[in-house]
Amino acid sequence: MIRPLADRVVIEPKEAETKTAAGLYIPDTAKEKPQQGTVVAAGPGKKDEEMEVKVGDVVLYGKYSGTEVTVDDKKYLIMKQSDILAII
Repeated sequence: MIRPLADRVVIEPKEAETKTAAGLYIPDTAKEKPQQGTVVAAGPGKKDEEMEVKVGDVVLYGKYSGTEVTVDDKKYLIMKQSDILAII
């Protein structure tokens, strides 16, 4: 597993919707990048900044935030805590 440093977190993004509310299937080219995910690991924080998010929190983040990494065929995002917009 990935262990983030300082004020970084590892997020497992929510899967993109494949169907609309009306039941229509969305093609891969029209899918939007998800902006919601679950925190799977969090760093210890910085000396002057405590970590506000913890493992298991569902969070909203910016559309182009973080760095995408793949571990064991699973996609994760690594980003700074400041890139997280809200905890749901």
